[in-house]
Amino acid sequence: MTAFASSRTSGSPSPRRRFTLALSVEQLLLISSLFWLFSANRLFFAAALKDRVAGDASSWSFGLAIGVMVLALHVLLVGLVAHRWTIKPVLAVLLIGTACSTFYMQTYGVYLDPTMLRNTLRTDPAEASELLSLRMAGHVLLWAGLPLLALWRVDLVRRRSWQRALLVRLGVLLLALATAVAAIMAVFQPFSSLMRNNKEIRYLITPANYIWSLGSVIAQDLKGAAKPRQPLGLDAKPGAQMSARAKPLVLVLVVGETARAANWGLNGYARQTTPQLAQLPELISLPPVEACGTNTETSLPCMFAPIGRRDYDEARIRGSESLLHLLARAGVQVQWRDNQSGCKGVCDGLPNDYVDDQNAPGLCDGKRCLDEGLIADLDARLSAAKSQSASTHLWVMHQLGNHGPSYFRRYPEAFERFKPACQKDDLRLCSKEEIVNAYDNALLYTDHVLAELIKKLKARSDEVDTALIYVSDHGESLGENGLFLHGIPYAIAPSQQTQVPMLMWASPGFGANAGLDMACVRQRALQPQPPTRHDHLFHTMMGLLDVHSSVFAPDWNLAQNCKIGAAK
Repeated sequence: MTAFASSRTSGSPSPRRRFTLALSVEQLLLISSLFWLFSANRLFFAAALKDRVAGDASSWSFGLAIGVMVLALHVLLVGLVAHRWTIKPVLAVLLIGTACSTFYMQTYGVYLDPTMLRNTLRTDPAEASELLSLRMAGHVLLWAGLPLLALWRVDLVRRRSWQRALLVRLGVLLLALATAVAAIMAVFQPFSSLMRNNKEIRYLITPANYIWSLGSVIAQDLKGAAKPRQPLGLDAKPGAQMSARAKPLVLVLVVGETARAANWGLNGYARQTTPQLAQLPELISLPPVEACGTNTETSLPCMFAPIGRRDYDEARIRGSESLLHLLARAGVQVQWRDNQSGCKGVCDGLPNDYVDDQNAPGLCDGKRCLDEGLIADLDARLSAAKSQSASTHLWVMHQLGNHGPSYFRRYPEAFERFKPACQKDDLRLCSKEEIVNAYDNALLYTDHVLAELIKKLKARSDEVDTALIYVSDHGESLGENGLFLHGIPYAIAPSQQTQVPMLMWASPGFGANAGLDMACVRQRALQPQPPTRHDHLFHTMMGLLDVHSSVFAPDWNLAQNCKIGAAK
């Protein structure tokens, strides 16, 4: 029974008692679930009812049924962990979490599936700080602050023994379950069709989406922590060309960040965002490449796995060693250098460092370093490699690239050529033109970094055989269809998030040592079919470095049919 508590004793009632609302745990649970139903699920209802006729009776009945289902679902989920002593802390956390979630879902169009939650949990403090804004603070204050104030004024009544309370709770949970089932059965045919054709919209049901996704991520991580990574390529060994090498070889793999093919000058973008690279006649630029995922947390491990996206198995990929471990096993000297949020397990146990550890003058501001820091000591590294005759090196450089939303922080002032450029962390405060300008300026800087890297490699090619591969991990949405940033579930992700640029460059000595017909490699790169994917990277790298193993799939080596003397 609900009642406002008041004092009947002499004197004035205490402030605490004057405005207190007395509720049972079950009543508070129902009110909270009703609040979330109407305040946090606008995107879910918009997606679920998108193709239904407005005003039609069947649309109203369908909307009512799924509304009842969402309400019962949250009563059930929260009711499993909430009792007299835990319900207020649980609701407080969920109110804040739901307010933050709805802000990002509504602002950037993201879906809170397990992949997005994993990516969020792996975000470093510098990245997270760029996502904070006054608009977010206002949103959280309205949709979490005011409800928290109301929650603080609730007094939980206790009129039952623990045995009776337990029976009541079980009854409420069973009633919620039965109600959810009944609601679904009432509209089973259209609901099952909706879920079958649009599985991703379940990750718009809030707060159930991030509760489920968080639990899934934690369970997977605990499972993975319980066993070591499975070894990969135990039979890996150097091939004849690698063993007979007379001069050191260095292959630099640059993993780009959030560079999309649609804005890449070398791919025909209306703006020339890659002017320096376009001046290199020996450069091989591939058509748009299909990425493994739409976020770093997915793409990075997938890029370095033998199965890639074509036979995607997240548990298998995360539970196994990567290409880098296989190459190191064959004698390749592997080094990972990071300017972002880590290698996501790809380089675990191998030599690695961070750009900010180098403290390159003028390139770091205490929070972030510009990507030129990746190559600040490249000459010294090449000199060290030169002293190791016949050695084979793979240097992986993980860029900060075009990581959003703060594109303007990714490049020096000298590269702000497209104006006006968005100078805010909150993209909603900028026009689409300003956002694209800032994004394209960041691509101009990536072009500069890659061109400088190739220049340094070319200058030492008489002493060291050198080569470079660049490929971005995923793309980015810049306001198309109301979407920003990245991380949309792969099955429904737009091409702006899944198609990325890739290029290759090799010194004459590298090509000759690898026995490659570089003209053939260039011709293969110009062919749009079959399309190039992240899946090709693993096996192309093995081929270029001449590492043999049973996991090698020659059909996925981009240079497989370009060996000198091979049939074309």
